Amino acid sequence: MRIIGGTWRGLTLASLGKGDSAAHLRPTSDRVRESLFNLLQNGPYDDPVEGARVLDLFAGTGALGLEALSREARCACFVDSGAKAGALLAENIARTRSGDRARALRRDALKLGPNPEEPFGLIFVDPPYGKGLGERALLAAARGGWIADGALIVFEEGKLIAAPDGFTLLDHRRYGDTHIHILRYAA
Repeated sequence: MRIIGGTWRGLTLASLGKGDSAAHLRPTSDRVRESLFNLLQNGPYDDPVEGARVLDLFAGTGALGLEALSREARCACFVDSGAKAGALLAENIARTRSGDRARALRRDALKLGPNPEEPFGLIFVDPPYGKGLGERALLAAARGGWIADGALIVFEEGKLIAAPDGFTLLDHRRYGDTHIHILRYAA
């Protein structure tokens, strides 16, 4: 797994090793990340990455948020409750030397609570597939003021989803077993 584009293009990220089946770590493949960022930066979305405040829910290794930082996002907040994910994320933040722009929260994405800062304009949601966790996390983030009005959400799942209340589905792409949904939030 590596950074696909931007400042850190080609940088190898921390390996999952033997992994941790209980952690449900399933990083977005390089091919899917490349297609996704090409869509975001060259598609109809007016490059939501450059200068963005990024929220990466179910961050795992942090590959999505770090890819955004490599492509000139202003900052990223990574949320994951897992110990294995936290260790991999810390290693990847160190590898990219992005500690001044990256913050990791070891927290349940379903229980974010109130956001003490400015809301985020680009949100990545990559939950364990098939459990309905992503939809619930988005609603919790919206209730807590984590998502800016008009924010763009990239939601990865193993199947087509329906947009939760307050969100509009703009686009859907399928890459093998991965379904990428582009949503827009209206407060």
